[in-house]
Amino acid sequence: MKSDEELMWTRKSRVELYKTPVFTVTSRHNVSFSGIEGDYIVNECRDWVIVIAEKDDNFLMVKQFRHGEEKLSIEFPGGVIDAGENPEQAAARELLEETGATASSLVHLGSMNPNPALFANHFHVYLATGLTFSGKQELDHDELLDYLELPKKEVLKKMGSAEYPHALMCSAAALYMARNL
Repeated sequence: MKSDEELMWTRKSRVELYKTPVFTVTSRHNVSFSGIEGDYIVNECRDWVIVIAEKDDNFLMVKQFRHGEEKLSIEFPGGVIDAGENPEQAAARELLEETGATASSLVHLGSMNPNPALFANHFHVYLATGLTFSGKQELDHDELLDYLELPKKEVLKKMGSAEYPHALMCSAAALYMARNL
């Protein structure tokens, strides 16, 4: 069995291959502890937040078109953390923008890397409770979404189905369920 040190790789160089408004594709030249060398593609982007908003026995969800899947997806509210924001501030902002709700309590449930083989960022999951509603969404110019109140049991049961295809939402749901064990 190898030690943790023997499993580690060291970055020797980083080259930006392509930059978009959403992420930057990089090539990282890395060397292993034993001397193996290779170039590895890594996507770099800002961290994201996901907000699990509880209202009685329901969750606030959003339904939107996802360009990669080319289908509608039902998800927890969330989005990219803006420059200068911390994850909790971004969670509060995204909840308000997408649902018109504010929370009296935001509890951090956990943070994860969406795919450590390919991504350098993390997503942060928050539980929002004590909701009050302004009745108005404040969506970005290219956001077209509806928000829904759906029974918690239905949402958790359907995670991973065609209606709920987003793997990060399944991960967020797992953090929520682990908290409630």
